[in-house]
Amino acid sequence: MKKENKKVIYWLLTGCILIFIMVVVGGITRLTDSGLSMSNYRLITGTIPPIGDQEWQEAFEFYKQHPEYQQYHTHFTLEDFKNIYFWEWLHRVIGRSIGLVFIIPFIYFLIKKQLTKSTIKKCLVLLGLGAFQGFLGWYMVKSGLVDMPDVSHYRLAAHLTTAFITFSATLWVALDLLYPNHKPVNKPFRNLIIISFIILIIQIIYGAFIAGLKAGLVHNHWPLMNDGKFMHHTVYVLEPFYKNLIENPSGIQFVHRILAFLVVLSVYLIWKKTKLLTLDTNQKQGVNWLIILVLVQFVLGVFTLILQVPLWLGVAHQIGAFFLLSAMTFTLHRFSK
Repeated sequence: MKKENKKVIYWLLTGCILIFIMVVVGGITRLTDSGLSMSNYRLITGTIPPIGDQEWQEAFEFYKQHPEYQQYHTHFTLEDFKNIYFWEWLHRVIGRSIGLVFIIPFIYFLIKKQLTKSTIKKCLVLLGLGAFQGFLGWYMVKSGLVDMPDVSHYRLAAHLTTAFITFSATLWVALDLLYPNHKPVNKPFRNLIIISFIILIIQIIYGAFIAGLKAGLVHNHWPLMNDGKFMHHTVYVLEPFYKNLIENPSGIQFVHRILAFLVVLSVYLIWKKTKLLTLDTNQKQGVNWLIILVLVQFVLGVFTLILQVPLWLGVAHQIGAFFLLSAMTFTLHRFSK
């Protein structure tokens, strides 16, 4: 690692940590049904929560005008509202903080000419991903403020997946600076990791579908679904059939189950094929972490399902996905450059 790159690397890794925290808080926000508690969007003043009884009461009265309160939460007291408000407020504040943590040092590094042209281009892509992520957050919330008091699971999936991809891309740029020296690439093996990476991203998308449609609360058995069926009849009740794969909670859970096995299988194949290769220390560590984390994540998923998604397990399962994607990104990088 070049000495002049140290500050830039620490900056990028700080961004990764903040994105991780944001996703964890976002998971808590979703699992506690807090996402629609802030029914408006104010970029600057929205960073300050209500102060004093009058402001809190005004915020609560505004919340009462929207479908979530009218259909689900008419029993809420002001204290109940404060509890869900906190998580959405914290989620938004972290998102804004990430923007500042990225933009201000980026401008500083530009002025100090500490970024190469290649790194500047990559950072501009990261900036675009971050801005798009912020837009998707509000676009998602907006879908739950009209008629139905639930956000679109499609928008939720787009919001969550973009966060994961932004994290992965930021980590990749940091790794480019951390390991500037290139080496020969085993293209067939690298392509296997790319396929595994894609399967994992699809699984993350389906995890968001599960969260958005609360599909983790049906078929709480494993390895078979309800009634001892591998594929329960509720999996294919919609017409045309493809809708079962993207809109039917039972169908989505079935796909998520199958993809879990595919993720494990793909990581196993990576681990198995490395036995025939000569690896450096980083490559060995990447593959070892992959096999450990995929097994941990699989077990977390099974218990999250069986126990009907308790808050702590739901959050742990999302954290597991984050660590697994980190290991996959690191491993892909080490076998690509």
